[in-house]
Amino acid sequence: MHNETIAKWQHTHIFGQDQIKSGERRTLFVIIITGLMMVAEIVAGIVFGSMALTADGIHMGSHMVGLGITFLAYIYARKYANDQRFSFGTGKVNALAGYSSAMILVFIALFMGYESVVRIIAPVKIQYNQAIIVAVIGLVVNGVSMLILGEKGHTHANGDQTHGNHDHGAHDHAGHDHDEHDHDHVDHDHTHVGTGDDHNLKAAYLHVLADAMTSVLAIIALLAAKYFTLVWMDPVMGIVGAIMVIRWSVGLIQGTSKVLLDHQGPIEVQKRITGILESYKDTKVCDLHIWSIGPGIYSSEISIVTKYPDSPNKYKTLIPKDAGVIHSTVEVHYCPE
Repeated sequence: MHNETIAKWQHTHIFGQDQIKSGERRTLFVIIITGLMMVAEIVAGIVFGSMALTADGIHMGSHMVGLGITFLAYIYARKYANDQRFSFGTGKVNALAGYSSAMILVFIALFMGYESVVRIIAPVKIQYNQAIIVAVIGLVVNGVSMLILGEKGHTHANGDQTHGNHDHGAHDHAGHDHDEHDHDHVDHDHTHVGTGDDHNLKAAYLHVLADAMTSVLAIIALLAAKYFTLVWMDPVMGIVGAIMVIRWSVGLIQGTSKVLLDHQGPIEVQKRITGILESYKDTKVCDLHIWSIGPGIYSSEISIVTKYPDSPNKYKTLIPKDAGVIHSTVEVHYCPE
């Protein structure tokens, strides 16, 4: 029944996740650079008997794991973009990978802090010249990696977003007919690719940034210890670096957690959509839910009360495409008052 007409209301839920992202290519380049540097440091450390080189190579390996998660997440999201088991596509794989990478960074930072405390209690002899060379090389490699990943990978997590309530006055829903309750989908271009925060790329950038920051702190501490005998600076800088990495990681964890838990979308988007809909005839938005389904793209459920009801599709056409809401369900309640 209705086989010919129902097709025009059906659509895929790919939302551009089947396309190769620029972040995927950039992450691969960084993995190659980091991997080559890791192997070179470990081999050089074994050949020259330098524990500093070997340790830094192993440290780079831990960041390789995080970068690997980022890269594999891009591949997974693209491979399963057409999989119908994902109700709203694979956009949230991005956030899940970012969350996982941030958790790995937290554990790395905790280990850094632990090792630093141990070295304060029981100082070890440092080969300053070798250690400084390693730190400088690491800083250069991380600097190049940061340029490859780009500044877009480093953004702060969004602040708390609240669900705005609306005063519906005399509109009593209990006495309304719900004959205009419809769950049709909004008529947007579903190949749209979001331009919002790429939590996956942000996680990769954070790994590189954390490594670069520890290299800078290490260089400062090593120079202070070598020329001013401030040996305590090395472990203290390690603790400072660990605290900074944890702080950055927690910010990313908070941002990705909101996406994974369907936290209400940006308040700016809520207010904009509410304002546009309520400016149309005698319309009140009585319930609005907007949540992220990928970088910069959202799904929504909207409940409307009005004296002059139109079809749900009419209200969907009022939602601006640049708001990022690419999947919407609208229900319309008639209120004679």
